[in-house]
Amino acid sequence: MNLKELYQEIILDHGKNPRNLKKSENFNKDAKGHNPLCGDKVHVFLKIDEDKKISDISFEGSGCAISMASASIMTDLMKEKNEKEVKELISDFLDMIKHNPELKSKNLDDNEKTKLMSLSGVKQYPMRVKCATLAWHTLTSAINNSQNETNSEKLD
Repeated sequence: MNLKELYQEIILDHGKNPRNLKKSENFNKDAKGHNPLCGDKVHVFLKIDEDKKISDISFEGSGCAISMASASIMTDLMKEKNEKEVKELISDFLDMIKHNPELKSKNLDDNEKTKLMSLSGVKQYPMRVKCATLAWHTLTSAINNSQNETNSEKLD
């Protein structure tokens, strides 16, 4: 299996069988996001402990396979990460999706990098970049306690 096929398989798996698709119990931060162009919606729920570590993360929402796969992969990767690591991973992912060919993060193992890199092909389709990044921007809003809904049309 070549790399492109592996990436497609990861996206299809997470798109059809999203991980952490539920409303977390006892969450203490959350945010909503919406992509009005294609109708993707996401609501991210976080439980951040006293050490500023994500002890639980989940999402509810609906949307295209890219949007759902990205939210699923994101929630899988962020569990048990501290706030600093989360912000670094968000920045690294957004840079990779928009500009860089590779991830720079040292906070991911090879398997985790492969999951994230599976979304790298969307940069060839500018309209799909917003689908892939919606959950990530919404996670940022949740961490920052932003009460405004994340709207992909207002993001670069």
